[in-house]
Amino acid sequence: MANAVLGIIGGGQLGSMLASSAKKLNIKTVVFSDEENAPAKNFSNEFIYGNYNNEEKIKYFIDCVDVVTFEFENIPFETLNQISKIKPVLPKPSINRIIQNRLLEKDLINKLNLNTTQYVSINKIDDLTVNEDLLPGILKTSRFGYDGKGQFKINSINEVENLNIDFKKEYILEKLVKLKKEISVILTRFGPESFEIYEPIENIHEDQILKTSRIPSQINKELTEKSKEWAKMIADDLDFIGTMCVEFFIDKNENLYVNEIAPRVHNSGHLTINSHNISQFENHIRAVCKLEKIPVKKLYNAEMINILGENIINYRKRKYLDNEFFFDYLKKEIKSKRKMGHLTTLKNQ
Repeated sequence: MANAVLGIIGGGQLGSMLASSAKKLNIKTVVFSDEENAPAKNFSNEFIYGNYNNEEKIKYFIDCVDVVTFEFENIPFETLNQISKIKPVLPKPSINRIIQNRLLEKDLINKLNLNTTQYVSINKIDDLTVNEDLLPGILKTSRFGYDGKGQFKINSINEVENLNIDFKKEYILEKLVKLKKEISVILTRFGPESFEIYEPIENIHEDQILKTSRIPSQINKELTEKSKEWAKMIADDLDFIGTMCVEFFIDKNENLYVNEIAPRVHNSGHLTINSHNISQFENHIRAVCKLEKIPVKKLYNAEMINILGENIINYRKRKYLDNEFFFDYLKKEIKSKRKMGHLTTLKNQ
Protein backbone atom coordinates (compact mmCIF):
# COMPACT_ATOMS: atom_id res chain seq x y z
CA MET A 1 0.00 0.00 0.00
CA ALA A 2 2.63 2.50 -1.12
CA ASN A 3 1.74 6.19 -0.71
CA ALA A 4 -1.13 5.27 1.61
CA VAL A 5 -2.49 7.81 4.05
CA LEU A 6 -2.44 6.34 7.54
CA GLY A 7 -4.95 7.42 10.16
CA ILE A 8 -3.70 7.26 13.76
CA ILE A 9 -6.22 7.49 16.58
CA GLY A 10 -4.64 8.96 19.69
CA GLY A 11 -2.19 11.83 19.84
CA GLY A 12 0.26 10.97 22.62
CA GLN A 13 3.96 10.14 22.37
CA LEU A 14 3.26 6.77 20.75
CA GLY A 15 1.24 8.51 18.05
CA SER A 16 4.08 10.99 17.62
CA MET A 17 6.65 8.23 17.11
CA LEU A 18 4.38 6.36 14.72
CA ALA A 19 3.92 9.54 12.66
CA SER A 20 7.70 10.15 12.62
CA SER A 21 8.35 6.60 11.42
CA ALA A 22 5.66 6.89 8.75
CA LYS A 23 7.28 10.06 7.42
CA LYS A 24 10.54 8.16 6.81
CA LEU A 25 8.55 5.69 4.69
CA ASN A 26 6.78 8.46 2.74
CA ILE A 27 3.49 7.56 4.40
CA LYS A 28 1.32 10.57 5.21
CA THR A 29 -0.44 10.56 8.57
CA VAL A 30 -3.66 12.03 9.89
CA VAL A 31 -3.94 11.99 13.69
CA PHE A 32 -7.34 12.08 15.37
CA SER A 33 -7.13 12.99 19.07
CA ASP A 34 -9.48 14.07 21.83
CA GLU A 35 -6.68 16.26 23.23
CA GLU A 36 -6.44 19.61 21.48
CA ASN A 37 -2.71 20.11 22.06
CA ALA A 38 -1.66 16.47 21.82
CA PRO A 39 2.07 15.93 21.08
CA ALA A 40 1.40 14.11 17.78
CA LYS A 41 0.10 17.41 16.40
CA ASN A 42 3.79 18.32 15.98
CA PHE A 43 4.63 15.27 13.87
CA SER A 44 1.60 14.40 11.72
CA ASN A 45 0.68 15.76 8.28
CA GLU A 46 -2.82 16.61 9.49
CA PHE A 47 -4.36 16.78 12.95
CA ILE A 48 -8.05 16.44 13.84
CA TYR A 49 -9.24 17.40 17.31
CA GLY A 50 -12.55 15.99 18.51
CA ASN A 51 -14.26 13.57 20.86
CA TYR A 52 -14.14 9.95 19.79
CA ASN A 53 -17.94 9.88 19.52
CA ASN A 54 -18.16 12.97 17.31
CA GLU A 55 -19.88 11.57 14.19
CA GLU A 56 -18.97 14.53 11.97
CA LYS A 57 -15.28 14.46 12.91
CA ILE A 58 -15.11 10.68 12.53
CA LYS A 59 -16.62 10.87 9.06
CA TYR A 60 -14.10 13.53 8.03
CA PHE A 61 -11.28 11.41 9.44
CA ILE A 62 -12.45 8.34 7.52
CA ASP A 63 -12.59 10.32 4.28
CA CYS A 64 -8.98 11.48 4.77
CA VAL A 65 -7.29 8.08 5.20
CA ASP A 66 -6.77 4.69 3.57
CA VAL A 67 -6.08 2.58 6.66
CA VAL A 68 -6.43 3.23 10.39
CA THR A 69 -4.44 2.23 13.47
CA PHE A 70 -4.32 3.45 17.06
CA GLU A 71 -1.69 4.30 19.65
CA PHE A 72 -3.55 3.18 22.77
CA GLU A 73 -5.94 0.32 23.54
CA ASN A 74 -8.47 2.40 25.47
CA ILE A 75 -9.95 3.97 22.34
CA PRO A 76 -13.71 3.18 22.46
CA PHE A 77 -14.50 -0.08 20.70
CA GLU A 78 -17.63 1.49 19.18
CA THR A 79 -15.54 4.14 17.42
CA LEU A 80 -13.05 1.64 16.01
CA ASN A 81 -15.82 -0.72 14.94
CA GLN A 82 -17.71 2.05 13.18
CA ILE A 83 -14.58 3.05 11.25
CA SER A 84 -13.78 -0.57 10.35
CA LYS A 85 -17.03 -0.86 8.40
CA ILE A 86 -15.66 1.67 5.92
CA LYS A 87 -11.84 1.55 6.13
CA PRO A 88 -9.46 -1.17 7.39
CA VAL A 89 -8.59 -0.84 11.10
CA LEU A 90 -5.44 -2.71 12.17
CA PRO A 91 -5.18 -4.38 14.55
CA LYS A 92 -8.85 -5.28 14.31
CA PRO A 93 -11.24 -3.67 16.84
CA SER A 94 -12.41 -6.99 18.31
CA ILE A 95 -8.94 -7.39 19.83
CA ASN A 96 -9.38 -4.17 21.78
CA ARG A 97 -12.69 -5.38 23.14
CA ILE A 98 -10.81 -8.27 24.78
CA ILE A 99 -7.71 -6.39 25.91
CA GLN A 100 -9.73 -3.53 27.41
CA ASN A 101 -11.05 -6.00 29.99
CA ARG A 102 -8.43 -7.65 32.21
CA LEU A 103 -10.68 -10.63 32.95
CA LEU A 104 -11.26 -11.40 29.27
CA GLU A 105 -7.54 -10.92 28.65
CA LYS A 106 -6.56 -13.38 31.39
CA ASP A 107 -9.17 -15.88 30.18
CA LEU A 108 -7.71 -15.67 26.65
CA ILE A 109 -4.20 -16.38 27.95
CA ASN A 110 -5.35 -19.31 30.08
CA LYS A 111 -7.29 -20.75 27.12
CA LEU A 112 -3.91 -21.06 25.36
CA ASN A 113 -2.57 -22.98 28.40
CA LEU A 114 -0.11 -20.21 29.20
CA ASN A 115 0.66 -19.36 32.82
CA THR A 116 -0.81 -16.31 34.54
CA THR A 117 -0.89 -15.48 38.21
CA GLN A 118 -4.03 -16.73 39.99
CA TYR A 119 -6.93 -14.32 39.58
CA VAL A 120 -10.63 -13.87 40.30
CA SER A 121 -13.38 -11.38 39.47
CA ILE A 122 -14.28 -9.00 42.31
CA ASN A 123 -17.60 -7.13 42.40
CA LYS A 124 -18.16 -6.56 46.13
CA ILE A 125 -16.22 -6.59 49.38
CA ASP A 126 -17.47 -10.10 50.22
CA ASP A 127 -15.70 -11.39 47.08
CA LEU A 128 -12.42 -10.30 48.65
CA THR A 129 -13.22 -12.03 51.92
CA VAL A 130 -13.96 -15.41 50.30
CA ASN A 131 -10.79 -15.14 48.17
CA GLU A 132 -8.47 -14.21 51.02
CA ASP A 133 -6.12 -17.02 49.93
CA LEU A 134 -5.13 -14.82 46.95
CA LEU A 135 -3.67 -12.22 49.31
CA PRO A 136 -1.23 -10.58 49.19
CA GLY A 137 -2.46 -9.47 45.80
CA ILE A 138 -3.17 -6.57 43.48
CA LEU A 139 -6.76 -5.40 43.05
CA LYS A 140 -7.17 -3.78 39.62
CA THR A 141 -10.07 -2.21 37.80
CA SER A 142 -11.05 -4.58 35.00
CA ARG A 143 -11.08 -1.71 32.51
CA PHE A 144 -9.09 1.44 31.71
CA GLY A 145 -6.13 1.08 34.06
CA TYR A 146 -2.50 1.81 33.19
CA ASP A 147 0.70 3.03 34.91
CA GLY A 148 -0.68 1.91 38.27
CA LYS A 149 -3.97 3.79 37.92
CA GLY A 150 -6.98 1.99 39.41
CA GLN A 151 -4.78 -0.45 41.34
CA PHE A 152 -4.56 -1.33 45.03
CA LYS A 153 -1.96 -3.55 46.66
CA ILE A 154 -3.64 -5.55 49.44
CA ASN A 155 -1.52 -7.52 51.90
CA SER A 156 -4.37 -8.62 54.17
CA ILE A 157 -8.14 -8.38 54.30
CA ASN A 158 -7.84 -5.94 57.22
CA GLU A 159 -6.51 -3.24 54.86
CA VAL A 160 -9.57 -3.16 52.61
CA GLU A 161 -11.66 -0.70 54.64
CA ASN A 162 -8.93 1.96 54.39
CA LEU A 163 -8.48 1.77 50.60
CA ASN A 164 -11.59 3.69 49.46
CA ILE A 165 -12.49 1.14 46.78
CA ASP A 166 -15.45 2.04 44.55
CA PHE A 167 -17.30 -1.28 44.16
CA LYS A 168 -19.52 0.23 41.48
CA LYS A 169 -16.62 -0.72 39.21
CA GLU A 170 -15.65 -4.24 38.24
CA TYR A 171 -12.30 -5.45 39.57
CA ILE A 172 -9.90 -8.34 39.21
CA LEU A 173 -7.76 -9.62 42.08
CA GLU A 174 -4.40 -11.05 41.05
CA LYS A 175 -2.24 -12.99 43.48
CA LEU A 176 1.26 -11.58 43.83
CA VAL A 177 4.12 -13.74 42.58
CA LYS A 178 7.53 -13.82 44.26
CA LEU A 179 8.94 -11.59 41.58
CA LYS A 180 12.51 -11.91 40.33
CA LYS A 181 12.27 -10.03 37.04
CA GLU A 182 9.91 -8.36 34.59
CA ILE A 183 10.45 -8.66 30.85
CA SER A 184 8.56 -7.75 27.72
CA VAL A 185 8.57 -9.24 24.24
CA ILE A 186 7.73 -6.98 21.32
CA LEU A 187 6.85 -8.49 17.98
CA THR A 188 5.33 -7.43 14.70
CA ARG A 189 2.99 -9.84 12.97
CA PHE A 190 2.55 -9.28 9.25
CA GLY A 191 0.26 -12.28 8.73
CA PRO A 192 0.13 -16.06 9.31
CA GLU A 193 3.64 -17.38 10.08
CA SER A 194 5.08 -13.96 9.24
CA PHE A 195 6.77 -12.30 12.21
CA GLU A 196 9.58 -9.99 13.17
CA ILE A 197 10.38 -10.37 16.85
CA TYR A 198 12.73 -8.51 19.16
CA GLU A 199 14.72 -10.14 21.94
CA PRO A 200 13.18 -9.95 25.44
CA ILE A 201 13.59 -6.57 27.12
CA GLU A 202 14.26 -6.37 30.86
CA ASN A 203 12.14 -3.78 32.67
CA ILE A 204 12.34 -2.06 36.05
CA HIS A 205 9.27 -0.30 37.46
CA GLU A 206 8.95 2.30 40.20
CA ASP A 207 5.52 3.06 41.69
CA GLN A 208 4.08 0.76 38.97
CA ILE A 209 5.43 3.04 36.22
CA LEU A 210 8.14 1.81 33.84
CA LYS A 211 11.44 3.43 34.82
CA THR A 212 14.13 1.56 32.88
CA SER A 213 14.24 -0.89 29.96
CA ARG A 214 17.38 -2.62 28.71
CA ILE A 215 18.71 -5.18 26.28
CA PRO A 216 20.03 -7.75 26.60
CA SER A 217 17.88 -9.00 29.47
CA GLN A 218 19.65 -11.11 32.06
CA ILE A 219 17.61 -14.28 31.58
CA ASN A 220 18.49 -17.78 30.47
CA LYS A 221 18.08 -19.16 26.97
CA GLU A 222 15.06 -21.31 27.91
CA LEU A 223 13.10 -18.29 29.18
CA THR A 224 14.18 -16.25 26.18
CA GLU A 225 12.78 -18.78 23.73
CA LYS A 226 9.68 -19.57 25.80
CA SER A 227 8.68 -15.90 26.14
CA LYS A 228 9.08 -15.32 22.41
CA GLU A 229 7.08 -18.45 21.57
CA TRP A 230 4.27 -17.51 23.96
CA ALA A 231 4.09 -14.01 22.48
CA LYS A 232 3.78 -15.50 18.99
CA MET A 233 1.04 -17.88 20.15
CA ILE A 234 -0.98 -14.96 21.54
CA ALA A 235 -0.53 -12.91 18.36
CA ASP A 236 -1.59 -15.85 16.20
CA ASP A 237 -4.66 -16.57 18.32
CA LEU A 238 -5.74 -12.93 18.01
CA ASP A 239 -4.96 -12.90 14.27
CA PHE A 240 -3.04 -9.74 15.08
CA ILE A 241 -1.62 -7.42 12.42
CA GLY A 242 0.93 -4.86 13.57
CA THR A 243 3.25 -4.44 16.55
CA MET A 244 2.24 -5.73 19.96
CA CYS A 245 3.87 -6.27 23.33
CA VAL A 246 3.49 -9.09 25.84
CA GLU A 247 4.64 -8.35 29.38
CA PHE A 248 5.89 -11.20 31.58
CA PHE A 249 6.75 -11.90 35.21
CA ILE A 250 9.57 -14.28 36.17
CA ASP A 251 9.40 -15.59 39.73
CA LYS A 252 12.17 -16.67 42.11
CA ASN A 253 11.93 -20.23 40.76
CA GLU A 254 12.38 -19.13 37.13
CA ASN A 255 8.70 -19.70 36.29
CA LEU A 256 7.27 -17.54 33.50
CA TYR A 257 3.87 -15.82 33.73
CA VAL A 258 2.06 -13.65 31.21
CA ASN A 259 1.16 -10.38 32.94
CA GLU A 260 -0.47 -8.19 30.28
CA ILE A 261 -0.92 -7.82 26.53
CA ALA A 262 -0.54 -4.40 24.89
CA PRO A 263 -2.07 -4.50 21.37
CA ARG A 264 0.16 -1.67 20.13
CA VAL A 265 3.67 -0.28 20.18
CA HIS A 266 4.96 -0.13 23.75
CA ASN A 267 7.00 2.07 26.07
CA SER A 268 9.57 -0.67 26.70
CA GLY A 269 10.29 -0.84 22.97
CA HIS A 270 11.34 2.81 22.58
CA LEU A 271 14.98 1.74 22.63
CA THR A 272 14.47 -0.11 19.31
CA ILE A 273 14.49 3.29 17.56
CA ASN A 274 18.24 3.48 18.13
CA SER A 275 19.28 -0.10 18.90
CA HIS A 276 17.90 -1.82 15.78
CA ASN A 277 17.86 -1.37 12.04
CA ILE A 278 14.02 -1.31 12.13
CA SER A 279 12.18 0.10 15.15
CA GLN A 280 8.95 -1.25 16.61
CA PHE A 281 7.22 1.84 15.17
CA GLU A 282 8.50 1.38 11.63
CA ASN A 283 7.60 -2.30 11.75
CA HIS A 284 4.07 -1.41 12.80
CA ILE A 285 3.72 0.98 9.87
CA ARG A 286 5.11 -1.66 7.50
CA ALA A 287 2.64 -4.28 8.75
CA VAL A 288 -0.56 -2.21 8.73
CA CYS A 289 0.30 -0.53 5.41
CA LYS A 290 1.34 -3.85 3.80
CA LEU A 291 4.89 -2.72 3.05
CA GLU A 292 7.96 -4.93 2.70
CA LYS A 293 8.97 -6.95 5.76
CA ILE A 294 12.66 -6.42 6.48
CA PRO A 295 14.52 -8.76 8.88
CA VAL A 296 15.15 -7.10 12.24
CA LYS A 297 18.77 -6.83 13.32
CA LYS A 298 20.10 -5.56 16.62
CA LEU A 299 22.90 -3.04 16.11
CA TYR A 300 23.60 -2.14 19.73
CA ASN A 301 22.78 -3.13 23.26
CA ALA A 302 20.81 -0.33 24.88
CA GLU A 303 19.20 1.11 27.98
CA MET A 304 16.24 3.48 28.08
CA ILE A 305 14.98 5.54 30.98
CA ASN A 306 11.62 7.29 31.15
CA ILE A 307 11.72 10.96 32.09
CA LEU A 308 8.81 11.84 34.37
CA GLY A 309 7.30 15.13 35.43
CA GLU A 310 9.59 18.07 36.20
CA ASN A 311 12.72 15.98 35.54
CA ILE A 312 12.24 16.92 31.88
CA ILE A 313 13.42 20.48 32.64
CA ASN A 314 16.96 19.34 33.48
CA TYR A 315 17.11 16.96 30.52
CA ARG A 316 16.18 19.81 28.17
CA LYS A 317 19.24 21.72 29.38
CA ARG A 318 21.73 18.87 29.19
CA LYS A 319 24.35 18.18 26.54
CA TYR A 320 24.52 14.62 25.29
CA LEU A 321 27.23 12.16 24.27
CA ASP A 322 27.26 10.56 20.83
CA ASN A 323 25.73 7.35 22.22
CA GLU A 324 22.88 9.16 24.01
CA PHE A 325 19.55 9.99 22.34
CA PHE A 326 17.11 12.32 24.08
CA PHE A 327 13.44 12.34 23.07
CA ASP A 328 11.24 15.21 24.24
CA TYR A 329 7.54 14.43 23.81
CA LEU A 330 6.76 18.19 23.64
CA LYS A 331 3.86 17.91 26.04
CA LYS A 332 2.44 21.31 26.95
CA GLU A 333 1.72 20.57 30.59
CA ILE A 334 4.17 19.07 33.06
CA LYS A 335 2.51 16.79 35.62
CA SER A 336 3.95 14.64 38.37
CA LYS A 337 4.64 11.06 37.16
CA ARG A 338 3.63 12.02 33.60
CA LYS A 339 5.91 10.61 30.89
CA MET A 340 7.53 13.70 29.37
CA GLY A 341 10.35 12.10 27.38
CA HIS A 342 12.95 9.36 27.38
CA LEU A 343 16.68 8.88 27.03
CA THR A 344 18.25 5.92 25.24
CA THR A 345 21.93 5.09 25.75
CA LEU A 346 23.60 2.72 23.30
CA LYS A 347 26.24 0.23 24.37
CA ASN A 348 28.52 -2.11 22.47
CA GLN A 349 27.33 -5.66 21.95
